[in-house]
This record gives sequence, C-alpha cells and structure tokens, in this order.
Amino acid sequence: MTTPLALLGGVDPWIFGFSFLTVAVTLWMGFRSAKTSKTASDFFVAGRSVSVGWNASAISGEYLSAASFMGVAGMVMSSGYDALWYPVCYACGYLFLLLFIAGPLRRFGAYTIPDFAEGRFDSPLFRKIAVCFVLFIGFFYTMPQMKGAGVTLAYIFPGLPYWVGVVVVGAVITLNVALGGMKGITLVQAVQYWIKLFAISVPIFVLMAVVGFYNTQIGANLAPGETVPAVSSIERKPLVEKAPKDTAWIAPFGPLTTKAVTAAANALPAEQRADFLAEHQKPYSLLYTYSLIIALVCGTAGLPHILVRFYTNPDGVAAKKTTMWVMILIGVFYVFPPVFGVIGRNLLPELYSGVGAKGTDKIVLELPTLIGAKYGVVGSILSGITCAGAFAAFMSTFSGLLVSMTGALAHDVYGRMLRPQSRPAERMAAFKVAAVLIGGVAVTLGCFVEPLEINFMVGQAFAIAAASYFPLLFMSVWWRGMTMKGAAAGMLTGGLCALGAAALTNLGTLALDKGPMGKVFAGFAPLNGFWAQHPLLRILCEQPAIWTVPLAITLMVVVSKATSAQVPADIRMKMLVLHAPEKLGLKQEYIQEQQAGAGH
Repeated sequence: MTTPLALLGGVDPWIFGFSFLTVAVTLWMGFRSAKTSKTASDFFVAGRSVSVGWNASAISGEYLSAASFMGVAGMVMSSGYDALWYPVCYACGYLFLLLFIAGPLRRFGAYTIPDFAEGRFDSPLFRKIAVCFVLFIGFFYTMPQMKGAGVTLAYIFPGLPYWVGVVVVGAVITLNVALGGMKGITLVQAVQYWIKLFAISVPIFVLMAVVGFYNTQIGANLAPGETVPAVSSIERKPLVEKAPKDTAWIAPFGPLTTKAVTAAANALPAEQRADFLAEHQKPYSLLYTYSLIIALVCGTAGLPHILVRFYTNPDGVAAKKTTMWVMILIGVFYVFPPVFGVIGRNLLPELYSGVGAKGTDKIVLELPTLIGAKYGVVGSILSGITCAGAFAAFMSTFSGLLVSMTGALAHDVYGRMLRPQSRPAERMAAFKVAAVLIGGVAVTLGCFVEPLEINFMVGQAFAIAAASYFPLLFMSVWWRGMTMKGAAAGMLTGGLCALGAAALTNLGTLALDKGPMGKVFAGFAPLNGFWAQHPLLRILCEQPAIWTVPLAITLMVVVSKATSAQVPADIRMKMLVLHAPEKLGLKQEYIQEQQAGAGH
C-alpha cells in the first residue's frame, strides 16, 4: 500500500514528520524549562509549586506509558476482553491513592519515598533499603518503555534494528532529565498528556467512520468463520488462522493464562490435551486475574515515580484534588485503546504471526494506515499522529522514572548517605551525573526485552511495587504500631520474592526467542520444561502479587508486634502530622536544611 506521497527510502514523510515534531517540541520545552530550574528543590520536587491542574495533567502524562498507549490495544487484540483488567485497574489504583495515601504523604513533607521511610521510623538504615526498591521497580518499569521506543522507531524506519530505537530515544530523554530535573519535565509531561489523548482518540473516530463502528467490529468476533460486514471504503485483508474468532475471546477469565496452561497441555499426549484445558484453564485464569487485580490496584499506590509527584503539590489538600482529577483524565483516555484492539483483530490479523517489534503491540501504529487505500495521505497523517502519541507515551513515563531513580541516587545515596554535608549545588551536579548513569543502564536493559509483551512487563513491575512500597506506605500511614524491623522484613521479603519470581518467568520466555535473545538466554531454557509440568507454579511466579502482598503485610504485623518496644517515641506526633487537617499548621518539611539552602 502506498500513498500519493512517495515513500522516501521506505520512510513515510508524514509519519516521520509528526514523530520528529513531538521529539523536537519535547526537547524545546525541556531546554526552556531547564532555565528556570535553579535550586535543589526545583530539581527534586519542582519547588513544591505545581498547581492542581498542571500536576494532574503531568501525572496523567507520566502514568499513561507505552503500556497504556500501545500495550492495552495489543493485549486486547491478542487476549480479548480479559485484558480490560489492565486499564480498569490502572485507573482504580488512584482511588486507593486518593483515599489512603496522597494527602498524608504530602503532609509529611519530603523529597522522596526513602525520605518518608527514614523520617517515619527515624532510621537511616531503612532509607538504604527503600532506595533499592526505587531502583528495582524503576528498572522493571523502564523496560516496557524502551520496548515501546524500539517498536515505534522500527515502524517509522523499516529495517532499523530494534536496539537503535531504544538507544536513540533513551539518549534524548536522559538529556532532557539531566538538564531540568522535576521542574524541567513537569510542563513537558502535562503537554504530553493532551498530545496522547488527541493521538489516541482522533484516529479512532476517523477509522470507525471508514471501516464501521464498534458494534460492527465486535460482532465479527462472535461467530467462527464469519467475516466483517463489507464496507466499500476499505479493502479487507483476509483472516488468518492465527486470529481466533470465537466466543472465548469475549468470555471472562479466559485467555490471560494461555501461555502457562497451553505449555502444560502441549507437554501431554494429544488425546489428553482437551480434557486438561477444560479442567484447568478457568480456575487458573481466575487465579491469575485476581493476582493481576491486586498487582495493578495496589501497585499504583506503590510506584515511586508517581508518589514523588505528590511532593510537588503545595499541600495535602492539593494532592488529594490532583488525585481526583488524575482518575478523570486517565479514565477518559482508557476508553480508546481497547477499540484499536477490537478493530485490529478484524483488519490486521497478520500481526498474530509477528513477534517482538512486529507483533500485536504495534497495532495502534499500523491500523490507521489501512484507510490509505481509499483516502491516500489521510492514512499516513493518522498513523503519524498515533506515532507522535506513542513517542509522548514512552518519553513522558521514562522521564518520570528517570527523575525518581536519579533522585534516589543523587538525594538519598549521595546527599544523605555518602556526603550529608554537601551543598545544594553539589547535589544538583550529582543529579545530572546520576541521570546519565541510570539512563545508560535502562537503555541496556531495554535492548534485551524485545520478545516480551509491553503490558505483561508493566504488570510485573506493578506486582513488585504492590509487594514492597504499597504495604510500607499503607501500613506506615495508618498503623502506629509499625516498627522499622517490621516494615523492613515485610518490604524486603515481599518485594524480593516478587522480583525473583517475575525475573524467572521472563528469563524462561526470553530463552524461547528464535532470534538473538534466545541464544543469549539459552541457559534458562530448561525452566520452560519445568513450567510445562507445573502450570500453577508458572502462574504464581508470572504474576506473584496474590501471595507476595499478603506475605509482606503479614510479616510487617508479626515482626512489629514482636518488636513493639521499638515503635518511635514520637509516633503520636508523626500520626498527627500525617492525618491532622492542614489548618492546624502541623505540616512539616522533613528536609529542613535543604529548605533553608534551596535559594543558594
């Protein structure tokens, strides 16, 4: 399919133009905002001066990552409506934040979550433990963003190796963060939310006007062998066998565990497979679904790069208002990606045979070009718009992750552990060096994850956050009996168990890749035989939140009860600071010396 504008070297000029414009505007806003980032407070918490409207847009821009923009549509296309648990729980997680965490966290007054951890328990040691999980969660979450970057660049420049896109986008974002810190990226992320909303919604309305509305598309999935009703304005592609068309696609609790259960079924004799699938798929799928819900809802309340945003609000009331608006903004956005998945199932079934950068994760980018057969350049323009939105998605989220991880190194490790007497200017310099270091590690990890699904990786990052930071914050804010040893025992055990379990399943999946990753991770291939014989264990490791979150909370309670004599002496005052109305004037700023030195 070609457009009236000849493709230049295989690169569609419209797609390239919109994508380049998004990157250029991002860099320009970053440079412009960087000029106003003068103090340590600006770099770490944007001077605590971000209004509710700007902060809600910025948090939404940061939260709506490649998983939201590309992964939800790709997973709805591949797995059916079970994948809707992802956007539903992404949005519901903010209800937890609104009710239980946002206001108290801001009232406590800190720069980072490790600040809160040390201040709540009067323990510099606990800061070190908390810093580790900022990095664990952050790096797990950067990998799907890098996958989105590699997929998008490979789509814009046909033939471009996946890793080149990861390196280029990673370098651009790292530069942006190193220049301006939190204040520098706040405006960028706020604008990028509105770019993403435009880029995900406008192409959908145009597509449905051309190829048939939603009911027409979903109806085509209900009867085996039934084709989509003919629409004269577009040439339909033939359906392929890899695009299953049956009622299971829209049945609840079905396809999410296909990998684990199918692998186990394939290890059995052919005559036993059907009975095995009928017996195991639904209960295993229910287990996986419940675990996923826990991971996404609780994990949202434990993401460091989201939580640190509440420190940029002027006060706790503003933090709660911001959270309410974030729920509205991301709820509106999530209406659109599933529609891409449904339409793509009918019009681009060949993506089912693709892997990595050529699979269903690129449906949002690819689908708009189909109307080019009749409307020519309009298809390229719409695809260019979605590519611009994809850039905004992974750039804004990676920016936020980079700021949170860089802040952990520059503020917590350098400024509070290695050189407590360092001046604000030295901490700002450390921030820039740490940004380059963290960006380099994130890019390296991103180059290895091409065979993994974007949403799948994000779900695992949420599981690690749900088993570590969520119990820490929820229990520390609402239970005065929590001790440092209890918090550390629960956070370390739950978080490390989730991290190890998720890593094991990923290593086994990477070993199956027929490309270079299969050779790199070949040593982990025997894991797949073990998973085939034990599908239940595979599910519990692939999505571990259902057992790691209760484990973490139970350990916190048991160990805290056993060490109750070590509850901080001033716990009553700390609970007042966390929960008392703002008008009483109890709000504190935990890092007093940096507040005093912020203007120097």
